[in-house]
Amino acid sequence: MITPGIVASHQLTPAEYDKILKLLGREPTMTELGIFSVMWSEHCSYKSTRIHLKKLPVESKHVLQGPGENAGIIDIGDGLAIAFKIESHNHPSFIEPFQGAATGVGGILRDIFTMGARPIAVMDSLRFGPLDDPDTSERNGRILEGVVSGIAHYGNCFGVPTVGGECMFEESYSGNPLVNVFALGVFRHNEIFYGRATGVGNPVIYAGAKTGRDGIHGASMASAEFTEESKQKRPNVQVGDPFTEKLLLEACLEAMKTGAIVGIQDMGAAGLTSSSCEMGSRAGTGVEIDLMHVPQRESGMTAYEMMLSESQERMLLVAERGREQEVFDVFKKWGLDAVQIGVVTNDGMLRVKHHGEIVAEIPNHALAEEAPRYNRPYTTPLRTAPLHGPDVHSSDLTADLKALLASGDICSKRWIWEQYDYQVRTNTIAGPGSDAAIVRIKGTNTSVAMSLDGNGRYCALDPRQGARLIVAECCRNLSTAGALPIATTNNLNFGNPERPEIMAQIVESIEGLAEACRFFEVPVTGGNVSLYNETLGAPIYPTPVVGIVGTLPTAAPTGMFFRNPGRRVILLGGLGNPDCHEFGGTQYAKVIQGLIWGCPPKLDMEYEKRVQECVRELVRSGTVESAHDLSDGGLAVALGECCFGPNNMGAEIHLDSDLAPELLLFHEGPSRILVSTANPQKVFELARNKNVQAADIGVTLEARLMIGNRDRVLIDSRVDELKDSWANALERLLHNPVLVANA
Repeated sequence: MITPGIVASHQLTPAEYDKILKLLGREPTMTELGIFSVMWSEHCSYKSTRIHLKKLPVESKHVLQGPGENAGIIDIGDGLAIAFKIESHNHPSFIEPFQGAATGVGGILRDIFTMGARPIAVMDSLRFGPLDDPDTSERNGRILEGVVSGIAHYGNCFGVPTVGGECMFEESYSGNPLVNVFALGVFRHNEIFYGRATGVGNPVIYAGAKTGRDGIHGASMASAEFTEESKQKRPNVQVGDPFTEKLLLEACLEAMKTGAIVGIQDMGAAGLTSSSCEMGSRAGTGVEIDLMHVPQRESGMTAYEMMLSESQERMLLVAERGREQEVFDVFKKWGLDAVQIGVVTNDGMLRVKHHGEIVAEIPNHALAEEAPRYNRPYTTPLRTAPLHGPDVHSSDLTADLKALLASGDICSKRWIWEQYDYQVRTNTIAGPGSDAAIVRIKGTNTSVAMSLDGNGRYCALDPRQGARLIVAECCRNLSTAGALPIATTNNLNFGNPERPEIMAQIVESIEGLAEACRFFEVPVTGGNVSLYNETLGAPIYPTPVVGIVGTLPTAAPTGMFFRNPGRRVILLGGLGNPDCHEFGGTQYAKVIQGLIWGCPPKLDMEYEKRVQECVRELVRSGTVESAHDLSDGGLAVALGECCFGPNNMGAEIHLDSDLAPELLLFHEGPSRILVSTANPQKVFELARNKNVQAADIGVTLEARLMIGNRDRVLIDSRVDELKDSWANALERLLHNPVLVANA
């Protein structure tokens, strides 16, 4: 008998259970209850966000497949396409950082190659608690090291380059880190496969690793807040094997080429349950499986455990009847299990047998599409920051710049990305540390650029404006590399949607994303929603993460670093004219003043688009030697970063502004890009044509960075001193005395 306590333990409400009773016309079996619990979890069903996600633009001339499949697909010309998507593994990475992050990489890679594409790039967006907090730094450092090791282990062993990403630190992530992983693959149009169980009578084939008890209720765990008991959930975290996944990749792609495969889907969240019912629902068919045929690595597993297991490196395939042996032979060649466990039926049901007994019989559509959809009430976004902050005044601007360069968000992340193989497969043109990663498509003159961006700080102050700014920055990063942005994936990380003030953050962020994606013509092809990112009632910052891809002709990258002395330094977009109210969301306010307040900067999307068009043409024409956008830390930090190339090329900068020095140097107004050039007249001519401000602010020179405004020197430092503050800061933070004392 199913009691209210059993229902509650499956994270189903009484109303949701009543809906199950009506759909079935009877009481569910325990296996059926487990199946409903994972498929109707927030993680799988998006029941709190579906009605709002429909506001996102999803179509363009480039989109071949939008939301609804395992990954979005974009046409890149010459009969080629790319599949890409981002997913989260936040909760597992808190409980078991290494395996949580590693299996996050494995899961997103399967999303790509289940579409028929060969993965060629991975990026990650990471957020942790601060490393200098006496109370939490030891745990935060341990989680960071575990997550980075897990990503490196899986990606390096599998043989896919991790080409970039971002890593930020905020107190709100101390009890709930964010691990969002993006992957991209390439294939020809005629190689695309879909997760659909088509063809009544066709065999349903299980392929890959054996099923164990790891990951059971992983999807449900990802749909709940953390409590004191959360650390006991280690069995809910999957264990990955990247070498098996590499074999699975090659076997799947080879099996697809036989022509015997008609549908395929990876067993990700909710494992065998989600893959079987979603494939049936998409095709309008039924799927009947017999669990006695499922390869198992543990004895005595129940039907409940097998259906909910999230063991890694597994695929569900539908083959053309009579051609099963072709599929079996391919997987045998690669040393992997491949067995028929069922058949496609015409009744639309997911029917599960075990030892001759039917243990589950549920309409596929009910599981995949009829989860409750909540129009949850929302008020105004939760805001914990004050509207007004302290006066802005500095006694030593050079020291301020060094402190910013050494801060967790801005400092070099070399310690992280040196653990990744970012050159494997020899496609990487621009890798970690660049404004945008670039990989070439071999055999063509086309390269693909990609960027991941998020800014929880901005979104905590104004979710709608923060979301717009994230899209603008991501597109700006691509444009600075010379790429035309064409499509978006996103990962929406928020707290508990049952709290109206959190739901308001979600709605405002989605609507801001929709406005910006529509304006910049980068439709959303899919993504992920991760809610309930709270620990003991304390939510994370609202953190939408945006991944945007673009295309460009293959060429040597321009890069951000100043290369030669005597080049003119030109600021596209203008010095800006912010007020102090906007300054409260900057890295300067966070690091130097120790307080976040006010509002994020204003964004003129029309002007932003013109600036991006201008820099794209300058980069593609070879007119500029370097290009770097202004973001965290503003003008002074961007100038410092331009100086940190292998030859420590500096600059002498002369500004002319009425702004207070702190605002002039460190405000974070968008739509601004630094370029260096030997042909300034051509830069000015194009800028005039685009109606974009362009100011000649200085000249490159060796070894020193000097920034002055009118008759006053604001910053004067050797480049190597600034670079030391920036380059080694993360290692210092990871091995600071607090961490050592608490280890």
